[in-house]
Amino acid sequence: MHHLTSARSLLLNSSYEPMRIVSWQKALILWFQDKVEILEYHSVFARSSKNNFQLPSVLRLKTYVRPRGSGAVRFCRENVYIRDNYTCQYCGYQISPKHLTLDHVVPASKNGKKNWTNVVSACRQCNQRKANRTPATANMPLLSDPKMPSWLPTRELEIQMEMEKAPPSWLEYLRFKAG
Repeated sequence: MHHLTSARSLLLNSSYEPMRIVSWQKALILWFQDKVEILEYHSVFARSSKNNFQLPSVLRLKTYVRPRGSGAVRFCRENVYIRDNYTCQYCGYQISPKHLTLDHVVPASKNGKKNWTNVVSACRQCNQRKANRTPATANMPLLSDPKMPSWLPTRELEIQMEMEKAPPSWLEYLRFKAG
């Protein structure tokens, strides 16, 4: 991290769950308001005429904030990946979203619906191997039954998709739940 303009901060809930990515300016405002504790710093400083501030890399809220969207979770590719923890539901490998596919448990050609209870994350190899069959007929049992999640972290997708670009100070806070 060399440039002030590219410095961002990972904001964690008080429970250490990643909430969102915020600008360094927002991070400093939250700190000045005594709403967060700073857990990690970038190697860059913001300089004013009177002070130098080392920019926060990881912040933790002092009080728990209930995640937004506690209602129905929108069905979409990204949210299925998040629900399944970026893990193929057939072989159990955890992989990046660009290598995952969506698989209909009951194939669409057999009137399988595209919804939370019939779609899972699958690696390309397992999706091709299962082909146009159910898990039972393909002898490929699911790791877990697909269901509609009750909630998803607000910005978890954005955070996880940026894993490859994440500063090293973020990594221990972004470990996948299954890891």
